[in-house]
Amino acid sequence: METVQSFTINHLLLEPGVYLSRRDKDPDTGCIVSTFDLRMTAPNREPVMNTAGVHAIEHLGATFLRNDNEWGSRIIYFGPMGCRTGFYLVVFGDYESKDMVDLVKRLFEFIVNFEGDIPGATPKDCGNWHDSDLNEAKWWSKRYLEKTLDTIDSKHLTYPAA
Repeated sequence: METVQSFTINHLLLEPGVYLSRRDKDPDTGCIVSTFDLRMTAPNREPVMNTAGVHAIEHLGATFLRNDNEWGSRIIYFGPMGCRTGFYLVVFGDYESKDMVDLVKRLFEFIVNFEGDIPGATPKDCGNWHDSDLNEAKWWSKRYLEKTLDTIDSKHLTYPAA
């Protein structure tokens, strides 16, 4: 059995950033799909995000991305990594990490500035609606913006060498 590509990244060297995780061509449609690793914490060296904050980011992120005028029709998926150190963003198209920085910045600025009820966080709309924390989502989003996105460089747009 082949090793999943994301398990070949040296997580001991990985830092917060925006990384192209994989690019695939669908054999049936010919569509190119790009998957991005939005790494918010340094794996195994910084605390992971609490599930309530992750859940709030997931709901707010999906809402923002699917409603974005430029990118909304290209969004396939936005959701958390099981390790709770970041999120995956999957889009239609052939893109590089640098192409995503503006969108990712706007996404996390949206979360930092969001006021009101978290979209979809009701018993009718979500299977675990009560496990959501807007304040924690804002804290992690602000940290990602200030420590990573606002000063991102090429080192944090390309996975480290194994």
